[in-house]
Amino acid sequence: MGYKDVKFKEGTRFLVTGGAGFIGSNICEALLKMGHSVRCLDNFSTGKRENISAFMDNDLFELIEGDIRDFDTCMKACEGIDYVSHQAAWGSVPRSIEMPLLYEEINIKGTINMMEAARQNGVKKFVYASSSSVYGDEPNLPKREDRIGRVLSPYALTKKTDEEYGRLYSTLYGLQTVGFRYFNVFGRRQDPDGAYAAVIPRFVKQLLNNEAPTINGDGKQSRDFTYIENVIEANLKAMASGSDVTGEVFNVAYGGREYLIDIYKKLCELLDKDIEPNYGPDRAGDIKHSNADISKARHMLGYDPDYDFAKGIELAVDWYKENL
Repeated sequence: MGYKDVKFKEGTRFLVTGGAGFIGSNICEALLKMGHSVRCLDNFSTGKRENISAFMDNDLFELIEGDIRDFDTCMKACEGIDYVSHQAAWGSVPRSIEMPLLYEEINIKGTINMMEAARQNGVKKFVYASSSSVYGDEPNLPKREDRIGRVLSPYALTKKTDEEYGRLYSTLYGLQTVGFRYFNVFGRRQDPDGAYAAVIPRFVKQLLNNEAPTINGDGKQSRDFTYIENVIEANLKAMASGSDVTGEVFNVAYGGREYLIDIYKKLCELLDKDIEPNYGPDRAGDIKHSNADISKARHMLGYDPDYDFAKGIELAVDWYKENL
């Protein structure tokens, strides 16, 4: 189960872009624990130094402070690398609506820079983060990889474009790419601060401070909340996979469905709080319901997520209690 059975050759070298971010730092940590060399590329625009501070004295860890928008930096980062886990991006649907040009630069140009650098350096596999937002207005549940609608935000469009480049880099240039449509990832090191913070860490911090969180909409929207360990598993299994997955994209989720109001009640229970939430307007560009069909990833990658929402949320809350 999980990724404990994933094996790479001794001396294998990994690059994690956005390695100081929430997902990236957890992938770095897992690879270091397996005894592999890990290079992290991050410009700290959203990543945090404290996320990687525990790795800085590890001889197997290397930090390049740089920006994926700079091609020379990408080339330097890919030198001597076997596998790339490309997590560097700007997230948040609402922020992308405010800053479409920046999202195009970072999420599209930055990703093509990385794919091209990986190709020129002979990287064996390029695994990259896409998003469940690419499903847009496609109404059917669960979300299946072969059915997508019209995207509803610049962020979603950048990720859809990345997937097309991933496919082209596989078919035209022979770079083995694998894309992941992440569904509402949560867990340790996810940032609770800022206007665009994800809902779970934001709620946790507000409840710990005895503040009433604001739920956008009626709280009856549903999501496939996915604990970080499942995402690490998917990334490692994709990097270790055969060439048959080249150019493919996969849902990475647990395959469950949680309603926002129920999540809020669960957090109140775990934190022993009794605070009525506020309700605000729906967020622009948001979809009402989202949950994933993960059968393709199960079949082609051997993805078998261990952590359901109940197990993950307890671990996440325990981490926040110790670290906030």
